[in-house]
Amino acid sequence: MKKALFLLLIGAAAGAFGYYYLQEKRTAPAPTSKPAEVKTADKAEPASPSLGERAREEAKEVKDSVAAKLADWHLTPDEIGAELQRTGQVVRTKAQAAGENIASATSNARIVTVIKAKYALDKELSARAIAIDCDNGQVTLTGNVASTALIAKAVGVALDTDGVTHVKSLLTVAPEKI
Repeated sequence: MKKALFLLLIGAAAGAFGYYYLQEKRTAPAPTSKPAEVKTADKAEPASPSLGERAREEAKEVKDSVAAKLADWHLTPDEIGAELQRTGQVVRTKAQAAGENIASATSNARIVTVIKAKYALDKELSARAIAIDCDNGQVTLTGNVASTALIAKAVGVALDTDGVTHVKSLLTVAPEKI
């Protein structure tokens, strides 16, 4: 029974991540760069960008989008460091979703599963080193990360999850064990 529930949660997380990824792809702005031109004997024809070029453009757009969100949410390493020194924790709330109420235990489990899946897919964040607790859309992160930038990234990933209204980070900076 536990295995079935675990597989259901993993399947839900994978489905949620796939849905999220497809939604991001649909709402992403079209690339603004113009394709290179291929010269022929008679005239110049636009060449379609290679798969590698398109991947680099997508990666740059994602990086810019994440950087903008981190700045909007005041999750720069300097701000995180200052807040950790001042209060010992990092707390952020999404203003537009603060009034929403997510009360069911399945919603809490879905949120935790989606965040864990996102951490597992990120090569810098460890899903095993970060514990996630969720209560009515309010997420608390505990554990260790390697830098304040990773605290910011962990909070940003959690905030960027559907259903999350508030993130409190009790993460501590501890160097990686080799």
